[in-house]
Amino acid sequence: MAIRRALISVSDKTGIVEFARELAARGVQIISTGGTHGLLEKEGVPVIGISDVTGFPEIMDGRVKTLHPAVHSGLLAVRDNEEHRKAIQELGLDYIDLVVVNLYPFAATIAKPDVTYEDAIENIDIGGPTMLRSAAKNHAFVTVVVDAADYASVLEEIKAEGDTKLETRKRLAAKVFRHTGAYDALIGDYLSKLGGEPLPERYTVTYEKVQDLRYGENPHQRAAFYRKPLAEEGNVTTAEQIHGKELSYNNINDANAALAIVKEFDEPAVVAIKHMNPCGVGVGRDIHQAYQKAYAADPTSIFGGIVAANRTIGADTAALLSEIFLEIILAPDFTPEALEILSRKKNIRLLKTGELPAASQRKSDWVVTSVAGGMVVQESDVHSIGEADLKIVTERRPTEEELKQLLFGWKVVKHVKSNAILLAKDDMTVGVGAGQMNRVGAARIAVEQAGEQAKGAVLASDAFFPMGDTVELAAAAGITAIIQPGGSIKDEESIKAANEHGIAMVFTGVRHFKH
Repeated sequence: MAIRRALISVSDKTGIVEFARELAARGVQIISTGGTHGLLEKEGVPVIGISDVTGFPEIMDGRVKTLHPAVHSGLLAVRDNEEHRKAIQELGLDYIDLVVVNLYPFAATIAKPDVTYEDAIENIDIGGPTMLRSAAKNHAFVTVVVDAADYASVLEEIKAEGDTKLETRKRLAAKVFRHTGAYDALIGDYLSKLGGEPLPERYTVTYEKVQDLRYGENPHQRAAFYRKPLAEEGNVTTAEQIHGKELSYNNINDANAALAIVKEFDEPAVVAIKHMNPCGVGVGRDIHQAYQKAYAADPTSIFGGIVAANRTIGADTAALLSEIFLEIILAPDFTPEALEILSRKKNIRLLKTGELPAASQRKSDWVVTSVAGGMVVQESDVHSIGEADLKIVTERRPTEEELKQLLFGWKVVKHVKSNAILLAKDDMTVGVGAGQMNRVGAARIAVEQAGEQAKGAVLASDAFFPMGDTVELAAAAGITAIIQPGGSIKDEESIKAANEHGIAMVFTGVRHFKH
């Protein structure tokens, strides 16, 4: 076997002229269509048009050109099948040995902010996927290339053997079906959303690999990092790493958690994360003060953690950040002076996110979590509340300062693993109790961490109190106000305890479980 005829039709023309020229130099007949044909002809590469093969003109603005038996017989014929060979000969057809096709840029089209429905539909490729699938199905005899990154290796094998190896054709065929599957998934997702079906009867997702990771949560687990094809700006997947070694599995998860919290705030804010939970969050008049508060919240746990800021980091803040060991710092940008200071630490990773969206502009997304044998899908938790949403249930109303701290605490506690209790004071967290099996246990951890800072602090709970013991613990610690969802059958018990201790308590009517 040898590659004698190739069909080339590409939307992305990167490297195609050089590849085709090398094929032609080896005596391969090249068939092409539309713009690819015009480019190859202009560059002096010998090429024949698809109409010369099909005997039929390209019609309907190019919508119909390769959907023809002369093309697909040449792709699908099983070369060692006598009936197939006979049909090819009797009909005057010929085999096609190599297919080089990539598809209309549907993803790039729908990513345009002003894209129209008509433009999106027009960029759904039909002939391309059909040729790719035909060639990939018949990979025992046909080589199919969908990625320009494979041109060099394919050409190397053709030069050495006249054809590609079967193992190569198998690998390329698998790549084709991954590619067309992802292409169809993106189209299906786009049309489903337009049709108001975000959770259809079949849920197909597709992601693009960013990189292989050294390992997963632990060294014995394999892992890779993927992103959505149309990921919005201001996320870990779109951030630019400007310094440091590559990210690990845990780095990526922690960085994502840090960004999720810092996006809750429009005012200057800094978040320190350790193992997916906030160990310190601070808000200030500027990012320098915000970091000082986040650090003071828990100067022990921040060591080896991840810090995210929602403003550009300057030299003064960088100087403080450089005093401790941190895995990652994320910020919209870094001043040249800050970058110079932080880059002296070779192991720290610096991620430039670009401008983060305003808290009110955050968009809900779908979160996919795998379970054994399947997955569960839910909307991301971007619910927010304001003062007008609060229901005051105690005799004492919270003061304006308490209300401010309660709303601050509520923004953060939703990102703490349940059961979650968080103490806040002076625009910073002072105690965090995360991931406990009962709520009073989480409260004890938060109070113990806060120490003397618990006096005059407010308490935020991600879910209702099943009984009044958490209020009693809060009162003993000197906490003055509580925010919680309410809705327990024992709400009255908690309200009574709060009244007895002069604690103001407000209900949100919304819970924020995080598992």
